[in-house]
Amino acid sequence: MGGIRQLGIEAMTVQGNHTTPGRYMAREIGEAGAVFAHAASQDIDPAVHGLADRQAFYTVARGSSDAAANILSYEFMRELGVPVTSLPPSVFSIGGGVSMRDAAALIISQSGASDDLIHTARGMRAKGACVAAITNVPGSGVEGAADLTVPIGAGEEWAVPATKTVIGSVGAGIALLSALKPDYGWRAADGIAVLAAMEGLAKDRHEALRAGLLRARHVYVVGRDTGLGTAHEVALKIKECCAIHAEAHSASEVLHGPLQLATNPLTVLVLDSGAPGTADSLDTAEARFRDQGCDVHRVDAGLPGLTPAIAAAAILRRVYPVILDTALALGHDPDNPATLSKVTRTR
Repeated sequence: MGGIRQLGIEAMTVQGNHTTPGRYMAREIGEAGAVFAHAASQDIDPAVHGLADRQAFYTVARGSSDAAANILSYEFMRELGVPVTSLPPSVFSIGGGVSMRDAAALIISQSGASDDLIHTARGMRAKGACVAAITNVPGSGVEGAADLTVPIGAGEEWAVPATKTVIGSVGAGIALLSALKPDYGWRAADGIAVLAAMEGLAKDRHEALRAGLLRARHVYVVGRDTGLGTAHEVALKIKECCAIHAEAHSASEVLHGPLQLATNPLTVLVLDSGAPGTADSLDTAEARFRDQGCDVHRVDAGLPGLTPAIAAAAILRRVYPVILDTALALGHDPDNPATLSKVTRTR
């Protein structure tokens, strides 16, 4: 909350009954750039907690937070040269855990209240991990179980679908990576400032993508590297806000079995985060889907020179408003999807 006020953004409060569908989600999308800049610009000293000496990172998260973790995993691997992979919380929350010697854990949870993540943080520390938590709620259970907390600092988030906290989670991870590798922080600095002021897609592209989603029966969201985590988040948002079937795929895998679904009407979003070595596979996937008569839309960060993780956050900032408008056009209230709640408790 304090971080948001420092940026000159008023913390959101609820006044009266919720009467305008999507008003909270719209406001939170508008705040996302500043949240990202604040989270990504934090000063962190990971050496105090031993993170700099760890030989592997394991991310633990669910839902949108797991998409942010996927984005960060590619950036951490590229910059640090150590393996980074996702670990299911159930390994610790319902199982006996695994050895975490010489490893670091990165737990991402907007609320920090999910029981399985709290159990996992405690279990990973007990097995030898140094645990860093990225959370938005001060004093949460996950924060209490971690060695180090990197706050998102997004303030209250009222819409059930997370937006500013997802983009803020990527920002917090970038701050952590910048502390582990200072020259990355220097390279990221300009992009952080640019994203803070970024707006959505140009009107014509916004309307074209919205029209495509309104026609869609099935959607593939395709990405590679940091774009794959972005694809998972966009597919999730399409499902939870618009109630449209959507799947995320890697551009390197989608031309195998999943291509067969193109024999039916299919809408395809190709997300290009500009990660090194990914252009050819994205181009090939786009061309193959167009050849099959699919309705294909390609979205990039809209700006050159961004690191791939910042570009991924920028793509989310550009696509979220389209998903919001699509949901409203379909008669849904994206602030309160009928079957969902803000905190999901699992074990």
